[in-house]
Amino acid sequence: MAVNAEQAIESFDNIQISKDWAFSEAKRSDTSYITHGYHRYPAKFIPQLARRLIEEHSKPNDMVLDPFCGCGTTLVESAVAKRYSYGADINPIAVMITKAKAQYLDKVDLELAFNQIQCEAMPRFSALTVSPPANERIAYWFREEQIIDLSRLLNAIQSLSDANMRLFFLCGFSNILKNCSIWNQKSNKPTRDPNKKIPDVMRTFRRQIRMMMKGNAAFCNLMDGGQSHPSIAECRDSRRLPLDSESVDLVVTSPPYVTSYEYGDLHQLSMLWLEGLTDLRDFRERFIGSSLKRLESKIEASQALTHSSIAADIGDKLQRQNSKTASSVMKYFQSMYEIWRELYRVVRIGGKVGVVIGNTSLKGAEITNAEVFAEQMQGLGFKLIDVIKREIPSKNLPSTRDKATERFAKTSSSDTLAYPTEFVLALEKCP
Repeated sequence: MAVNAEQAIESFDNIQISKDWAFSEAKRSDTSYITHGYHRYPAKFIPQLARRLIEEHSKPNDMVLDPFCGCGTTLVESAVAKRYSYGADINPIAVMITKAKAQYLDKVDLELAFNQIQCEAMPRFSALTVSPPANERIAYWFREEQIIDLSRLLNAIQSLSDANMRLFFLCGFSNILKNCSIWNQKSNKPTRDPNKKIPDVMRTFRRQIRMMMKGNAAFCNLMDGGQSHPSIAECRDSRRLPLDSESVDLVVTSPPYVTSYEYGDLHQLSMLWLEGLTDLRDFRERFIGSSLKRLESKIEASQALTHSSIAADIGDKLQRQNSKTASSVMKYFQSMYEIWRELYRVVRIGGKVGVVIGNTSLKGAEITNAEVFAEQMQGLGFKLIDVIKREIPSKNLPSTRDKATERFAKTSSSDTLAYPTEFVLALEKCP
């Protein structure tokens, strides 16, 4: 349903929920089919949503872009739909997951590589010297026995000569780290459980890889064994994309939520083992929407900075409650505008953009992300052609925020819904 842009900005709350965009009938096996189940990832949108946007707003052989590619849902679905795709993310772990999910490997070669890893990782057969990473944060999260086993396994993976094979097994290694640590997996925040029963590392890894090998085989079968529409994923800032102007036919993305998930915290175990992370705070501050980002100076609630009168009003309300929060939110909207401006450069005339985003509240102020984005993007020259409101039955987001602390928490009588619904904005680039 096409909507009037000005009316949509004023009345997003009055838009009726579209039941056929909830995909509530999709089971876990549907949302984790082919390679989508390789690795857990917070706040990812389901493949059915990405697929519908791709099919409705592009055609085979088009170029699809996701500037916040996360764990690669858009890129995988683009390949399935016979579209080329490019994804960018500031998080190297996200890019690793995306690359692993968007490639498909020969089943025989995978089995041979898996056997090699298992032999080399077994103490009685291994000739590899075990050198655990010298990082005190690893000892904080892992017991000595698991550190030795994981180090031996990682050395065996890194001994593989084929880069694509290494990528596949490193993705599997990354996904078992929380299971094999004392990380409390029942918590939305990184907390330790000293009484946690830790499973055997190799047994956990074998189960993980067998699952991934089934996904790879299903992906190969779906693509007829040939990667005719390859995907490219890179770790970079989406405000400066290495793409030609007007080279993109469709953007499908779900931006980070302001001050919600701390991706630096949630991916720190993988960063410790695979990227040699030494400065956790620096890693946290890379992400748009991080509440831990250092601000170069106090950012006022300015329409000139955010290019949005709606954002400026939000900033004014937050400023009366908490100036630091107000500055963080204004910095978020300023950064998002810079990304929308870059998207306007790379999208062709007549090309489409699909943005999946929800609204929430913070410090007593309504954070109307969808309305702000719509205003910012229309100011750049995009035309708002559709607004869809959908329930979120399957999205991996904590659903409640504690009223007193504003933190995500388990459901209780004092909690309020943080993201009960979200919007899908469809826009077109005008001349």
